[in-house]
Amino acid sequence: MTAPDPTPAPPGILRPRSWRLELPAEINLINANDRMHPARRAGFIKVIRKAAWAMARHDKIPALQRAHIFYVVHPDTKERRRDPGNWSPSAKASVDGLVDAGVLPDDSKEHLLGPDPRMGTPVKGSQFVLWITDLDQMHPDHLALLNPPTTLPGDTR
Repeated sequence: MTAPDPTPAPPGILRPRSWRLELPAEINLINANDRMHPARRAGFIKVIRKAAWAMARHDKIPALQRAHIFYVVHPDTKERRRDPGNWSPSAKASVDGLVDAGVLPDDSKEHLLGPDPRMGTPVKGSQFVLWITDLDQMHPDHLALLNPPTTLPGDTR
């Protein structure tokens, strides 16, 4: 489901377009710690990828040239420690679904910043949400805040 961004931008600053894309509740996600047979894993990837494709089409997310994506894992309500980065295989499958849907031309660094992990509040049955922000709408000064330096100090390459 696409939701409008609830916080207004300060005067004089244009907030880039963004979309909230929810995968179906209780979808089986892939955790980096899962030790499953590759054939079984491929089935999970296919379901997540198709779900992201279908939701992007349903929500009419337009074609973008560059985007920043972060994903929010809303875990089930069972109490335990969680690491949001462990769900990166699910995020990768979701981003591939967005590419399939034509939201992004490719998931290379030229077109995608992220996906970055976040942990959300627990909900019954769990939920996986992608936040997609159009980087072409973002001021270069603000874009620099999202994209940290990729060279080490003193690197002359």
